[in-house]
Amino acid sequence: MTAQSAVETAPVLQVSDLEVSFRAARRRVVRAVDGVSFTVREDEALGIIGESGCGKTTTGKTVAQLERPSAGAIAFRGEDLVGASHARRKQLRRRIQFVFQDPQSSLNPRMTVQDIIAEPLRAFGEWRGRQSRDDVVAMLDQVGLSPSALHRYPHEFSGGQRQRIGIARGLALDPDLLVLDEPVSALDVSIQAQILNLLMDLRAARSLGIVMISHDLDVIRHVTDRVVVMYLGVIVEQGPAEEVLTSPAHPYTAALASATPPSRPDEKRERIVLSGDVPSPLDPPSGCRFRTRCWRADDLCAQRRPELEPMGAGGRTVACFHPLDVLAGRPSAAAGEGRA
Repeated sequence: MTAQSAVETAPVLQVSDLEVSFRAARRRVVRAVDGVSFTVREDEALGIIGESGCGKTTTGKTVAQLERPSAGAIAFRGEDLVGASHARRKQLRRRIQFVFQDPQSSLNPRMTVQDIIAEPLRAFGEWRGRQSRDDVVAMLDQVGLSPSALHRYPHEFSGGQRQRIGIARGLALDPDLLVLDEPVSALDVSIQAQILNLLMDLRAARSLGIVMISHDLDVIRHVTDRVVVMYLGVIVEQGPAEEVLTSPAHPYTAALASATPPSRPDEKRERIVLSGDVPSPLDPPSGCRFRTRCWRADDLCAQRRPELEPMGAGGRTVACFHPLDVLAGRPSAAAGEGRA
């Protein structure tokens, strides 16, 4: 196999042992992302879920080169993003775009919609006057907005429309990968469905790779093929989205899944209520980081950090010494403390 064909068959994104650390007060270090690895394949949607503060947004921003990693590797179509020269990294960055959570604050209120969508084109020297203006109009049409929006300002639109503008801006450079940070969390349920359906249509039309960051498991189930579950900077479980969310293997995933409303009126779901608060990332627990809230933890969990191990087929992995019975979707023994 030639080097060129190897690049062509490589995953769109390969993240390996990613670490992102920040300096805190008194010279302390917060390791927001700690040894995270995952892959996004061609035309695949990957979900990253977890509670606030778990590191999912930092992971997404680092993939999109909005944050610099402290360690680890990020390969885009086989090319190293972290070690690339500034010029080459800029060339690669144009193919990875980021859509922010809050369309209210992420759109410049003093810029027209045309200028907002054209901004990436100008930043990368690809503005071509009338031709690019026609491209912006076509982009608006793709996200369900009319050309009359061109010369209006963000405050003149609803929240859902502003998010469509943000998505159009993210698509302006025709990226291979779109990273979306909680893109529907601030929207009404009916508008959420419209935005999610739009993303699925765009993915099919453009063969677009997607990384969807969300705390909403129903959103992840609706949009993504595979899911990564993060807790306190580490991955605790990953695999096919429907399989992981329907029959979770990690106790933390099970707790998240139990908090979502049933998908059918006749579905019975046993609520798992976790005890305690999320530990501080400044001082994470020894061993398994979830052990202080886990009803299945024992001495082994305090002594060693569990590694991601294969579980079943389909590339599913779980980092737990006492995983749940994935066939039943619940612990094989009585859960005891922590169950509602």
